[in-house]
Amino acid sequence: MSQPLTKETEDVAATSATQSLGATLRALRRAKQLSVAEVSARLKYSVRQLEALEAEQWELLPTGVPLRGLVKNYGRLLEADVDALIVMLEREVGIPGVQPIVLPSAAMSSSDMAMQSDMGQRSSWGWLVVIVVLLIVAGFYAIERGWVPDSWLIFDWLKSLKQ
Repeated sequence: MSQPLTKETEDVAATSATQSLGATLRALRRAKQLSVAEVSARLKYSVRQLEALEAEQWELLPTGVPLRGLVKNYGRLLEADVDALIVMLEREVGIPGVQPIVLPSAAMSSSDMAMQSDMGQRSSWGWLVVIVVLLIVAGFYAIERGWVPDSWLIFDWLKSLKQ
């Protein structure tokens, strides 16, 4: 899928090591002789978003995963090293720190935790009861409609439902 290196792409590769992400993407796009409108039509991102990315106006762009997806798709279209572009993005925008989940158990008393665990168990039992009732209703409906063979009806009162 990679094309042979031309003088133009060698220049882009050499300067991308020192350039920023936006300048690298712009240089790669120009090396492929693509306009921003053509890239926009192919990637289904707006011209405004692509221009903001090339100008590194991060406040105009989404953050997190959507921004990474934009850079990855743009890099694939330009047949660039996507991993290197993501590294450049993380270097410029910063990697969002992983926020640890703080459990409020230290602030809860043991009776609060017991009540919270009871509520979790009740809700799961409630769903189980609803499912069992629905299965029973569906079974009686199937018997009444004649969808169940007589050999499955072992009780006489079930056979009377079928008639």
